[in-house]
Amino acid sequence: MSESIIADFVGSFNSQKSARAEPVKGRILLSRKRLVLAAQEGKTQIPLSSIFDVAVGQVPDDLGDFFNSTVTVAFERNDQQFVAAIEADDETIEKFNTVLFKALLNGTDATVKHPARIGGRVTGAEFTPAKLFMEPRQIRFKRPDGEFTIRLATVTGFERLSREISGATRPVLAATHNSNGQAVITLAALPSSRKMNILGRYLRREYREVMDEIRDIDLSKPEKELLVSVYSTGEMDGIPLAKVLDMETSEVELLRGQLEKKDLLIDGEDGLQLTPAGRVVVNNHLEDVND
Repeated sequence: MSESIIADFVGSFNSQKSARAEPVKGRILLSRKRLVLAAQEGKTQIPLSSIFDVAVGQVPDDLGDFFNSTVTVAFERNDQQFVAAIEADDETIEKFNTVLFKALLNGTDATVKHPARIGGRVTGAEFTPAKLFMEPRQIRFKRPDGEFTIRLATVTGFERLSREISGATRPVLAATHNSNGQAVITLAALPSSRKMNILGRYLRREYREVMDEIRDIDLSKPEKELLVSVYSTGEMDGIPLAKVLDMETSEVELLRGQLEKKDLLIDGEDGLQLTPAGRVVVNNHLEDVND
C-alpha cells in the first residue's frame, strides 16, 4: 500500500468471498482509502468506498462458531455483496472500530439544518453545507460560519426522515438533543444512503455505550434524592428544593454542582432540569430512593 497506514495489527479474518470455512491469521491494514486483509494465501483489498455497513460483535451465522471479539464489514464487489469478519483481542478491536468509523466518515460532506427546532418552535434555519467529524461520544459539524457539536449524552432520540433539499427529496437524520435546558432538533443529510447507514450504525453503538456507562455512574444517596426530586417536582410552586429535601441550601447547591459536572443536571431557562442522561439514572435509581 502506497498510502499512509492508520491501523496495522495481527488478527484472524474470514470472508464469505473466501471458500475457506475457518478464519486465517494474518495482518489487517487500514488506510484512508482501503482495508487490506493479508495472509500467506494472498490478500483481499476492500476499498472504503465499497463498505456499506460495519457491525461490532456481530458475525454472520455461518462464521459465528469461529469468532469472538470482532468487527464485521459488509462490502460490495462486482455488484455482489460480501462480508468480512475480523477478530483480535478486545482492546485492539475497540481501537480498530474507532479508527475504521473515522476513516469512513470523517470529512464527509453533509447538509445540515441547525437548529431546525428549539422546544416547540420551528426556527427559520436553512440547510447549509458542512463537514462531518466523529469524536468520542459526540459528532461535530463544521460549517463555513462556524461549527457545532452534538454530545451523545444529551441525545433523547434519532429518527430518519425525508426532507426537500435544493429541490430534491433526500433522507435526513433528525437528532433530538438537550441544549441549555431546551430540546433541540438538528437535521443532517449525507451524500449517499451508504454513508447514512454507516453513520446510523456508529450512532446506535456509541449511544448504547453512553447509556450503559450512565447506568453504572456511582451516586451518593443525597445525589439520587436530588435527581428524583427534580424529576418529580423541581422547585414547583416556589417551594425550594432545600425544603423538599430537608437540607441546607448550601448542601443542595453543592450537590447541584456535582450533578452538573456529571452531566446529569442542567440549570436551564425553566429552572433545574434533568439531562437525558439524568433521566436514565433516575429511572434506574427510583427504587433505591424509595427503599
